[in-house]
Amino acid sequence: MSTVLGDRAEREYVASREDRIAEPVPLRDWLRTGLRLLAALIPRDRTAHRLIQLELGLVLYGISDGMILMSGLGANPWDVFHQGLAKHVGIQVGTMVILVGAAVMLLWIPLRQKPGFGTLSNVVVIGLAMNGAMAWMPTPNVWWLRWSEMLGAVVLNGVATGAYIGAGMGPGPRDGLMTGYAARGHSVRVVRTSMEIAVLASGWLLGGTVGVGTAAYALLIGPLAHRFIPLLAIKPKAQAGSDRQSIEHRTAQAPRLTTNRLAGPDNC
Repeated sequence: MSTVLGDRAEREYVASREDRIAEPVPLRDWLRTGLRLLAALIPRDRTAHRLIQLELGLVLYGISDGMILMSGLGANPWDVFHQGLAKHVGIQVGTMVILVGAAVMLLWIPLRQKPGFGTLSNVVVIGLAMNGAMAWMPTPNVWWLRWSEMLGAVVLNGVATGAYIGAGMGPGPRDGLMTGYAARGHSVRVVRTSMEIAVLASGWLLGGTVGVGTAAYALLIGPLAHRFIPLLAIKPKAQAGSDRQSIEHRTAQAPRLTTNRLAGPDNC
């Protein structure tokens, strides 16, 4: 009798284990949860406009980064670092951009920085666009073509910076690291300069290309970003509406003010 009970208990135990193993992995639940978290990061105001401008800006940013590297005249400090690491690891530079971006985001955790949808897109899209540009675009051999490509890429990078930052969907992983340290009382200028010098020196030691393109980027990207970020910034509907009303009000008042000036106190 005990043997029968033992066999039955064993069969029930095995059956319960089989049922547990046979249960499907709740991929749908995980997918739904992930989509909800992503949706929560997207602003509800002018969503389509923001998404299109964000992704277009990131694609153009990756293409411009690839063009600067392909000119062979140097690159921005972070890409010098990415290029140096990629040479040692044996992968594409754009892939290294993705890996470094993901690693930098881990440094956000102790700084309590919260990513936006633009932050996550930044990590992936720029690297993929960079790989595509370097795979499909020809490498110039004539000196004036190289210079033209480098300078054009720096200008395009400034436009792309204004586009993806102006979308207002979160900073890039590297910019977020800078603002995270600045929020703890450190000078933005000191933090940014220290980071740029550190990655540039490390990239150069690893074999990254440092040249006139690096200097051109350092000199031009600030004024270009200063120009294009306000120009391409997407304002909330309420603010845009109030600005439009203010412009219409000033326009309506202009003829009256002009008439008053023409009349003047002596003509009353």
